Amino acid sequence: MTTATATVPSKLETGAPRRGVLGRIVDRIGSGAVQVVMVLLGLFWLVPTLGLLVVSMRTNQVNSAEGWWTVFTKPAELTIQNYQNLLGSGFTASFWNTILITVPTTVLVIGIAAMAAYAFAWMDFPGRDLGFLIVVGLLIVPIQIALIPVASLYGGAGIFGTIPGVVLFHVAFGLPFAIFLLRNFFVGIPASLLEAARMDGAAEWKIFVQVVFPLGKPAIASLGIFQFLWVWNDMLIALVFADTGNQPMTKYLQSQMRQFGSNVDILSSGAFLSLIIPLLLFFAFQRYFVQGMMAGSVK
Repeated sequence: MTTATATVPSKLETGAPRRGVLGRIVDRIGSGAVQVVMVLLGLFWLVPTLGLLVVSMRTNQVNSAEGWWTVFTKPAELTIQNYQNLLGSGFTASFWNTILITVPTTVLVIGIAAMAAYAFAWMDFPGRDLGFLIVVGLLIVPIQIALIPVASLYGGAGIFGTIPGVVLFHVAFGLPFAIFLLRNFFVGIPASLLEAARMDGAAEWKIFVQVVFPLGKPAIASLGIFQFLWVWNDMLIALVFADTGNQPMTKYLQSQMRQFGSNVDILSSGAFLSLIIPLLLFFAFQRYFVQGMMAGSVK
């Protein structure tokens, strides 16, 4: 009587992927050690930011004489005088000007781009494909070539140097990328949802508001964060189209620069004050931002 011997299939026979060298090393070390390494790398990445924070809380004379790392042995050198001086100057007005420029720009870009992206994705009208190709072509148009023509146009319209003029410029050059991004996201929405809504008698506007827009929150949140940061940190458009009374923080800090790098106290404290709103925005929409970055990676 013969007995059959059972054979264990190899990894090649089962089709299981073979572990690489790095994967085997990670398995041996363990996930705990990997997390420790990642934390150490993150802390190392934050060292320049920590140095800038220390510099912003010391006098200009101390910063010129010592490195920022000496704060660990001389913590008494820390002071908030730089922040008090900055808030007592024109920085506060420029801070509010930045908000008046950034918030309307972000809202307008998201609103207009979302409606246009829905039209390009799910509405059939003459010239739709050509219109979308034009939008894609506008992505490669550099901002610099429009500065002089738009400045002449603003001068004739009487809005040169005003906050609405800066907002309009940012909206015009922010729309192509926003439409391109949202349209590609909206196309991935199942067509059955839209067809079911149309069969229930919903108009296109209602479908957009109640179906497409809620499903597009991850992409819209990601776009909102990027658009907000682009406008918040912009200096080129502010230098050209904003006068002294309407200047944002970037232009104000640039105007306070002194020779030979002696303005470190102003730039460092101004940099940290300008970080407050973007950080709050990112943490408020972090969940949607991660979803938007992962959208389309898993089907």
